[in-house]
Amino acid sequence: MALIPVDATEVATIVTTLEMRERPRPRPMPPAPLSLVAWVKPDPAKYRTLFARVGAPWLWFSRLVMSDDMLTAIIHDPAVSVFAVVDRAGIEVGLLELDHRQAGECEIAYFGLIPELAGQGHGRWLMAQALMRAWTASVERVWVHTCTLDHPSALNFYRRQGFTAMGRAIETFVDPRALGLLPEDAAPQIPRIRPVD
Repeated sequence: MALIPVDATEVATIVTTLEMRERPRPRPMPPAPLSLVAWVKPDPAKYRTLFARVGAPWLWFSRLVMSDDMLTAIIHDPAVSVFAVVDRAGIEVGLLELDHRQAGECEIAYFGLIPELAGQGHGRWLMAQALMRAWTASVERVWVHTCTLDHPSALNFYRRQGFTAMGRAIETFVDPRALGLLPEDAAPQIPRIRPVD
């Protein structure tokens, strides 16, 4: 077994892909003081604002580097559903994106709440909402991926919801904080490696 060095400007993570091949049995919707609002053909700038608000603590950056045309092609596709999670005050506190573009499948492309809501059971509510919408009549597989940069409980959360791990990969990318895509203080739990002079 060997260690593979990662450039000081990069971040490395282990990505786990999980899937569900059977529609879960109906169960009561967990209570939550939140609601899900469909964003039909969302404005790319508004989408990116919520994406960064939810994902910056976990170094989500992929949608921040896409051109407007590329992002719009995805989030305006009729087979992609984007939802904002909204609290009682009408503040957007989470993001759910379901991708049905692959026949017979639904990818939970983005699933997250702002960190202030962690550990309060709202994730179970959001997953119940996601699965209810993901399992359309033609879907035979729902899948999601998570990585070691996500919330430490993410992998176990997905397993508890009925997903089974079916693949793992190592991903490296330039640290989005170093590129100015995310603030320097984003994701303080993920250390920045400073090059040695």
